[in-house]
Amino acid sequence: MRPVVSWMTKSDDAILEFLAHHGIALPPTAIAFNVENVSRPTIDRRLPKLEEAGLVKRYEDPQGYTEITDRGRDYLAGELDADDLEDVGDE
Repeated sequence: MRPVVSWMTKSDDAILEFLAHHGIALPPTAIAFNVENVSRPTIDRRLPKLEEAGLVKRYEDPQGYTEITDRGRDYLAGELDADDLEDVGDE
């Protein structure tokens, strides 16, 4: 079971699930186009938080491309404690 983390949203899970399913780095536009009920502005707001938590890696070249990390996969698998993620996103 995934940990319940106060700062995370349903959109975060949808983004992580999409990236895990495809296993490739994608630009924010492609993520927003393919993740149902998650807008591009939401993607732009949430990706930095997910990166800060170590759940995704964002690339400078090509700019904005994002992929899920092993930590992100661990989160989806329920292998992380909420305490490991709780201090992220409150800053």
